[in-house]
Amino acid sequence: MPLLDHFHPPIDDRHAWNELHAMWPAMIVQQLYRILPEGFVAAPGVHLSSDYEIDIGVSEEYDSSPGGFDTNEGEGGIAMATATVTAIAPQPTLTLETELPEEDEYEVRIYDTRLGRELVAAIELVSPRNKDRPTSRQAFVGKVAGLLQQGICVSIVDLVTNRQSNLYAELLESLDRSDPSLGPTPPPLYSVTLRGRKVKTRKPAFGKTRLDLWHYPMTLGQPLPTLPIWLEPELSILLPLETSYEETCKLLRIH
Repeated sequence: MPLLDHFHPPIDDRHAWNELHAMWPAMIVQQLYRILPEGFVAAPGVHLSSDYEIDIGVSEEYDSSPGGFDTNEGEGGIAMATATVTAIAPQPTLTLETELPEEDEYEVRIYDTRLGRELVAAIELVSPRNKDRPTSRQAFVGKVAGLLQQGICVSIVDLVTNRQSNLYAELLESLDRSDPSLGPTPPPLYSVTLRGRKVKTRKPAFGKTRLDLWHYPMTLGQPLPTLPIWLEPELSILLPLETSYEETCKLLRIH
């Protein structure tokens, strides 16, 4: 099935883009279980950012007598007194109004259960919010860089057509690197797998990380690529994105 434009008419007149993004991770997981070696499991994850306010109310009941004790006198003596001591925080040195970046997460994570469910690979589906402003893009790039630093293989799948940024290019730029295949104007649609490998040197403490990249530009009307997914330094699987994408579209009747 060729790649469709889920962010413009006529597709988005009938189906919102997040319908595909919400269902696709589950279909990828179903596909992975057909090809994952024993000992590895996959799970979908969807986290949606939201704008919300927190209203905190504080209710205090205390007696105005010195020490804040509740003193009730009764016949024959004074009732037991109780007190609650609350630490009072100092006033902040500065208060700012700001908007912290909130991330949408549509992903699949692969774990090695032989190592106590250790995360070994992640497949990230890019959403429009991930690309819409510099802070959001920086947050996404930072997340991917953090996973790579931990030795986790990361695949990025970006089929967002209403935002032109290329998060793969921005990730490489943050590392002071570039991919010649992107050209002067990086395309907005692509899939890429990245994995970091430690390079052995005579001084292991000063070893460098070698970043392996598998970049596949995507084009509307063309089939989706097959991504290599690395589970161990010498163990990988091939994930045909076309299979799960087609199954998702058929299930949602997107055509």
